[in-house]
Amino acid sequence: MLALRKLELGTPLLALEDIPPPQAGPAEVLIEVAYAGICGTDLHIQLDELPSEPPVTLGHEIAGRIAALGEGVEGWQIGEPATSETYFYTCQRCMYCRDGAPNLCPRRRSIGSRENGGFARFLRVPARNLHRLPPQLSLQAATFTEPLACVVHALLEQTSLALGEYCIVSGPGPIGLLCAQVARASGCKVTVLGTAADVKRLAVAGALGFATHSVDEPSLEETLLQQTAGRGADAVIECAGAEASAALALKLVRPRGKYIQVGLFGRSIAWNADLACLKELHITGSNATVPSAWPKAIALLASGAVQTEPLVSEVVPLSEWERAFARLRQKDALKILLQPE
Repeated sequence: MLALRKLELGTPLLALEDIPPPQAGPAEVLIEVAYAGICGTDLHIQLDELPSEPPVTLGHEIAGRIAALGEGVEGWQIGEPATSETYFYTCQRCMYCRDGAPNLCPRRRSIGSRENGGFARFLRVPARNLHRLPPQLSLQAATFTEPLACVVHALLEQTSLALGEYCIVSGPGPIGLLCAQVARASGCKVTVLGTAADVKRLAVAGALGFATHSVDEPSLEETLLQQTAGRGADAVIECAGAEASAALALKLVRPRGKYIQVGLFGRSIAWNADLACLKELHITGSNATVPSAWPKAIALLASGAVQTEPLVSEVVPLSEWERAFARLRQKDALKILLQPE
């Protein structure tokens, strides 16, 4: 089968390789991948900006159907639609695993970085990681389960958003627009911020019904403060992973408000930590997903509270991955789905 793989460290080289299909071992299943979303993580792994263990097949945002059951797997049938959590291995013994936080396990091994992922026709995963997809949820929409589970963990588990709160999302990428929708589903009034380079993405945010602003507007801070009678935002969600975005978010959040860090910067940034004290801020961050976030994410998708169709810029065959990666690096697309061949 053809697979898109990171071949070695120290080079941005990715390549399609013809590799043998995996076999389902005991307590494992094979998923025939219908669609796999390209994540910013995949772009970072290509450039060695995030750790990986090549040679390895990339891709962790997947949906498909059960193709084979390993020994001892019960409760599943061939052909059932499913998606999978991404942690291929966790130790199950450390304090984090035992406390329901396998995302913090120091021995964690994830598909798409340390274990072969979903940019291929077949994906081998532990059966314990499977989630059954409801019939009203399309496989394209289901590829958003993993990124939406990340958002659920950040906004609904690490902190909480309350009915009637004013919330600012900084960064109109796929994660930012998922955050905006989850905040709205929690009863918040939401404004989405972006830069001049985010014209297309802000247009999608507007089409989803959100107020939008460019951070390049000279009177932006004054405008946003007016919307809250000078008080400031009850919650700011930083999704851009940019130093200027974080600085602006700290300015816009009200005293005793919530600063929620979702985006990754990939480096140290200058950050006015005094504001955490002077404003008595509630600051939270989140790392990937935990098992409890996945059923909540599927429920949000199945109910229609979170719309994914406007976020899909293109669906392309796996052979067109280079063009897809280039579009995403240029911010010319939101989410591109790959179809294995």
